[in-house]
Amino acid sequence: MPPAVCPPRAVLLAALSALALAACAPADDETATRSEPTASSGGSAAPSDECAPDQLPLLEPGQLTIATDDPAYPPWFLRDDPTNGKGYESAVAYAVAQELGFSEDQVEWVTVPFNASYQPGPKDFDFDINQISITPQRADAVTFSRGYYSAAQAVITLADSPYADAASLGELADATIGAQVGTTSLAAVTDVIQPSRDPAVYDDTNAATKALENGQVDVIVADLPSAFFITAAVLDAGTIAGQFQPTTGETEQFGLLLEKGNPLVGCLDTTLDALERDGTLARLENRWLSDTVDVPELT
Repeated sequence: MPPAVCPPRAVLLAALSALALAACAPADDETATRSEPTASSGGSAAPSDECAPDQLPLLEPGQLTIATDDPAYPPWFLRDDPTNGKGYESAVAYAVAQELGFSEDQVEWVTVPFNASYQPGPKDFDFDINQISITPQRADAVTFSRGYYSAAQAVITLADSPYADAASLGELADATIGAQVGTTSLAAVTDVIQPSRDPAVYDDTNAATKALENGQVDVIVADLPSAFFITAAVLDAGTIAGQFQPTTGETEQFGLLLEKGNPLVGCLDTTLDALERDGTLARLENRWLSDTVDVPELT
């Protein structure tokens, strides 16, 4: 989801995060409007279409209510502000809205903590976008759209750590590993890495990163784009030791999350299909997320 003047890694460095980091964003990112990434799609739903705005089963008629967490971290959101259309998930949300026929002022953002998003029960949003991996366990309680992003897990450590040169997951067996509670990153630690000691569990990736910086853990695990941001703009001497896939060997998918059985999912799937076909998802990924080619695979 790349401007010619700024490679994806520099975009990460430009992000101002909820951690109060300050940097200068590229000029074209400052002036881009929220609808800019999908200007070509033009909100294609026809008035008679079952996916037209007035036909959708929405929480509030004429309004698309989208949820995410607070803080909202880079590179998924910039400046802890999902409404500005900057960052991959903010841009995807507005691309979905535009394809469905909603203007930016018809989009309302609400705050839902990550761990609460996939709990069973009624939802006060139409969909949630927050790096929520599609898993069978979560799908028992909520409904997911098709995936909009494929993510690997990454091992983050300090440059002078003995684990910085790890060539395999087996070499992490004796490491003290941290991860955010309720995430597939934490599940990947216990199920894939299987360290000899229980992982340290933190409320958010910010706390896990602080623990790494303070020497309380040897490594932390997070999704790969977040790892690029952490090592580029948060840790002074951080490095990505490598990336790995879940136990199935298939790339993990992030999906839009809805209340269980919400029929809106059909229109969201159709919309994401269209955004994939016309190259919007790829353009947004290239623009906002970092290239993973040079990160070694750990097996």
